[in-house]
Amino acid sequence: MPISAPEDRRVAVSAPSRGRSRLVVAGAVCAAVALAPAIAGAQAVSAPAADAGVTLSAPAITGDQVSAPVAAPAADPVAAPVLSPFHQALAAAVGSDKVLAEFYQARDWKPLWTGMGDAGRRQAFFQAISTAADQGLPQERYDPRILAQAFRDVQTERDRGQLEARMSRTFLDWAHDVQTGVLRPASISSALVLTVPLRDPLKTIEAFASSDPAGYLAKLPPQMPQYRRLVKAKMDMERLIAAGGWGPTVPGRKLSPGDNGPDVVALRNRLIAMGYLGRTNAAGYDGQLQAAVQLFQEDHGLVPDGVAGPETLGQINDSAEDRLKSIVVALERLRWLNMPWGKRHVWVNEADFTARVVDDGKTTFETRAVIGRSQLDHQSPEFSDQIEFMVVNPYWNVPRSIATKEYLPQLQRNPNAVSYLQVVNAQGQVIDRNSVDFNQYTKNTFPFEMKQPPSSRNALGLVKFMFPNRWNIYLHDTPSKSLFSRNTRDFSHGCIRLNDPFDMAYTLLAPQTNDPKAVFKAALNTGKERTIMLKTPVPVHLTYFTAWPTPKGGMEYRRDVYGRDALIFEALQKAGVALDPLRG
Repeated sequence: MPISAPEDRRVAVSAPSRGRSRLVVAGAVCAAVALAPAIAGAQAVSAPAADAGVTLSAPAITGDQVSAPVAAPAADPVAAPVLSPFHQALAAAVGSDKVLAEFYQARDWKPLWTGMGDAGRRQAFFQAISTAADQGLPQERYDPRILAQAFRDVQTERDRGQLEARMSRTFLDWAHDVQTGVLRPASISSALVLTVPLRDPLKTIEAFASSDPAGYLAKLPPQMPQYRRLVKAKMDMERLIAAGGWGPTVPGRKLSPGDNGPDVVALRNRLIAMGYLGRTNAAGYDGQLQAAVQLFQEDHGLVPDGVAGPETLGQINDSAEDRLKSIVVALERLRWLNMPWGKRHVWVNEADFTARVVDDGKTTFETRAVIGRSQLDHQSPEFSDQIEFMVVNPYWNVPRSIATKEYLPQLQRNPNAVSYLQVVNAQGQVIDRNSVDFNQYTKNTFPFEMKQPPSSRNALGLVKFMFPNRWNIYLHDTPSKSLFSRNTRDFSHGCIRLNDPFDMAYTLLAPQTNDPKAVFKAALNTGKERTIMLKTPVPVHLTYFTAWPTPKGGMEYRRDVYGRDALIFEALQKAGVALDPLRG
């Protein structure tokens, strides 16, 4: 049901009569607003019928009273103009708000919400904010029911001025939150270093004032299809939880094809409730059940072997409430990324341990990835940048933190330790290790750099993909290929290791050459460090999504390996976001 704002009515103050001022409503801006039942998950606010005039605590009207908007007294020829009570109240209410003060001054303090002709704008806004809970936003921050009551409570033109300011502030809060998120990422974790694409609030409200209200409000949330799919997934999950969820969990630690018994029946019933298996009375772990387990494993980033081992059962037993939390966090993360991702871009989902090249919304290349360890100082950060070039046969310039924390103690015990690394002085010369007493240095006074020459054993492998940044994070090859066979792949110092770096290089080079393999191989075969520039830099997004919608309407979930989702959800709760399954 559409949300109707209060009818376009104005508060009128009567002319003086018998020494008293009397208040009536002439089709008032403060008309009572009734709440209608929620439909499709949105609570609707409806206005009274057009002929439902409402008098607000007003004495009877006498013949000499005038039903007209409050006006300033006639100007004295030598006196300065006198602002009406509405203008005075509005000016006072926005006086400390630079954005709104500038906005209203530029429009000569004309109302945006409470004047004649503003009913459509109010209706569109109430409709928009009624979807807050559906989008995982704090409903109470901009609840249309509370605003409706504020319209009912208007008694004077001064009240109207204060309500005008309140509506504009609520609009700016809504626009900020639905566009770019409720939270500031850096306040959650030092690893969340992404730059949120904040909008200019003055330009936002100016554009809204001059646009079709419903059309403008519809474009405020992220427009990517993943956001709409997540909103639907959230509402579906709320309805599921309200209906009882997925039922009992599955006992045991491992179930395999051929097994029988009550644990297998519990597994079957759980997968039926999750939609992975059709109705069946089979009591054994048959081929159908094995196929259902494999489908579940594929959707959850597990090896699809069809065996319900500890890791698979652990995720099967995750509650619907926990999945709902993941969806809510994913919606907030997409608001942080509410910007063009690039017609071609590289998308790294750290929680999924994958890197993809995406062209026109479709994945054209995908490879497994290894991310940073779970310790906070080794976690892979989240941010966006642009890949500008690749370095073939790279030197590995050992980060100082690794050189002093990991390698200096080894050199102090044995100066010939880690012999595959060069120790280089300030002049760039490789030093003779036996000529140095490494025990005289600490991690703060160590005067050397360490680097590894190009080779197949180089820690960066044979190619790295560069998007220069202050965190010294990049994508690269690795000689440690065995790690890619694991489900959970958090082993690096923070950079993203790729399982198929050569294919990544060919894919990135393809738009600028007819033979990308030949170009890459020519640089590789020199055995020396070579740089290949990308003629068009490619946006790269290092992200972390534990819930992600598929184009066919399904959902994929991943473990919160860094514990970031838990921190974000806790912060969202403190900001007023609530899980309310009964709304579904």
